[in-house]
Amino acid sequence: MTDLSGKVALVTGSARGIGKAIAVRYAQLGADIVINYSGDEANASKTVAEIVETGRDAIAVKADVTKPADIERIFTEAFGRFGKVDIVVANAGVELVDQPILEATEEQVDRLFAINTKGTFFTLQKAAKYVSDNGRIIYVGSSTTCNPVSGVGLYGASKMAGQYVVGVLAQEIGKRGVTVNSLLPTVIADAGVFTDMDDEHPYHALMENFRPIGGRMGRAGDVADAAEYFASDLAGWVSGQHLLVSGGAQQ
Repeated sequence: MTDLSGKVALVTGSARGIGKAIAVRYAQLGADIVINYSGDEANASKTVAEIVETGRDAIAVKADVTKPADIERIFTEAFGRFGKVDIVVANAGVELVDQPILEATEEQVDRLFAINTKGTFFTLQKAAKYVSDNGRIIYVGSSTTCNPVSGVGLYGASKMAGQYVVGVLAQEIGKRGVTVNSLLPTVIADAGVFTDMDDEHPYHALMENFRPIGGRMGRAGDVADAAEYFASDLAGWVSGQHLLVSGGAQQ
């Protein structure tokens, strides 16, 4: 079992969904946690409470990742509470599906690129600056970047830049023993636009024929499993990689 005792993990966009699953998993493995949220204070507080129940410490920091100064403040508060940050998960993002490129608006482009591209870039930049030597940086990207898929062109494009930054950072800070990797989750039933999806939603039937393993949609716990590996000592020789978490499908 992975042991993260004595580690401090900072996870952006972790009030719910994938970010929460990763944060809670890291706490269960012994890490203290910095939760970040932009507006969902109620769920952020619940997540902190769940982490405290595991016996670990946690704080919630409200910050907008589209503002570099806010990202800086997340790290400042993390250092103020814990004195260091060993693991950073750049998870904050926003989804948009079933949106043809021909119908995309300037407002949609600005919003997705502000959060998914600019926000990710500066989160990774700050992570590279502040993470401990031999630390871990993980970007939660999207399986839509693996192959062109109708209806997610804008979303996939906004998530692509983060993967490139991961590859470059792996080279630029590797001498410090820091690994930098991406997780590329598929459709996740309990996250993003699929949060609170009921059992009758048509996506469930679609995934039965689309996912070779299990015939189901992905779960936040599936992504947390992969995030556990990247945070562990076992992944100390793995960097600049992009792991597709898709149940065997190619996107």
